[in-house]
Amino acid sequence: MVQSFVDKFFFALFVFSLIFVILLYKTIGFDYMDELCAAGLLVMFFYALMRTPNWTFNKAFLIMLGIFAFYTIYSVWIGSNSKRAIFNDLVIQMKPYIAFFCIYQLKPVMTESRKRLLRDVCLLFWFIFLLPIGLISLVNERVFMLTMEHPSYYGIAVTIVSLCVYYCSRNTLRDKLVFLLLLSIGIFCGRSKFFGFFILAVFMVLFFTHIDRLKLNLKTVMFFLCMLGAIVLVAWNKISFYFFNAMIGSGDIDPDMMARFVLYRTFPEILHDYFPFGSGFASYATHSSGVYYSDLYAKYGLEYVWGLSKSYSAFISDTFYPSLAQFGVVGIALFVLFWVYIIRKAFSRYFKNGNVKLLAIVLLIVGFLAIESTTGPAFIAQGGFFVMMMMGLILSEMSRDTRGESLKTTPITDGVENSANGNDLNPQI
Repeated sequence: MVQSFVDKFFFALFVFSLIFVILLYKTIGFDYMDELCAAGLLVMFFYALMRTPNWTFNKAFLIMLGIFAFYTIYSVWIGSNSKRAIFNDLVIQMKPYIAFFCIYQLKPVMTESRKRLLRDVCLLFWFIFLLPIGLISLVNERVFMLTMEHPSYYGIAVTIVSLCVYYCSRNTLRDKLVFLLLLSIGIFCGRSKFFGFFILAVFMVLFFTHIDRLKLNLKTVMFFLCMLGAIVLVAWNKISFYFFNAMIGSGDIDPDMMARFVLYRTFPEILHDYFPFGSGFASYATHSSGVYYSDLYAKYGLEYVWGLSKSYSAFISDTFYPSLAQFGVVGIALFVLFWVYIIRKAFSRYFKNGNVKLLAIVLLIVGFLAIESTTGPAFIAQGGFFVMMMMGLILSEMSRDTRGESLKTTPITDGVENSANGNDLNPQI
């Protein structure tokens, strides 16, 4: 009974989030749609939790909650910003992790009929919404601003819709080519980070098909070097500007790119000055640090930078990685360990069930967030919330495949394995 509720509620929430948080978010103009979906996710989670006999949490979930509790107390203690600002930033920072762990613990089942419906919804919006926007952009680029607010949001929407269609496929060669065809219209956005992701997708989907057969030899090394070289080549201008010039302070700076430049440039200094736990919530490079203007911008001489001032702070949260300064070197290490946990889970599941499609999607989501976060806040924004839900769905499906259980009869209590029958309580970090 509970499992049936979770399956139905999750599917409705997933499709609703896809349409109104990813595709039509900027068109509708309701800024709290992702928070509404997050609230719905928590309602589903706590309802299922209360209906189960034992309130057992995934150990990694509890560790995550403990880490955020510590940083909240730490932020209040050092006075990183007002308490309201700290709480606001806490909610924003936690959203992607909550999305992942709630879905991973509940293990909703996506039946074949629901996958077909999800695929049909994605293809419908691809044909009537995404493709026309891309074609019109060849004549008038303002179409991005009118429908998606920014070209990068178009690239994110195309990526997520394409990944959903690929997830619903049987992973035949035709399915792989359809996925790449759907993804290819994202090139209309003209963003180098999308070009980099597209190259990653081509390599992963077409050539990375039998991971267990890969050996550490010259052929494998050359394969990875070619893939990495192609990604770096298409994104070199941005990489050299934000990661090299920002560190040494050289290069001509376009005023429109100044905000990101100085955020990256000041990032190491904050890590040094607030060693080892960082400057705290709502203090640097986040939406809350702009709305509740942080004292750090004046302290480091950034209050007069266009887009970072108190009167105009639109570019304060324009990228993600610099915001990790809020958590210090300890927080950065924990952030890296979280992704090690995800990747190890995915590979351990793959080596037991051999589902290369699901492993490829997990790695593509990781790559998407890693690339997108260089010059955008996707991880803690709408796109991050959705793909982290998707990540939880995929890893839970890989977990069911591992134990050889039917996708139609998985009980809700299988959402968390205890120490007697599995390792999912061990975060492996």
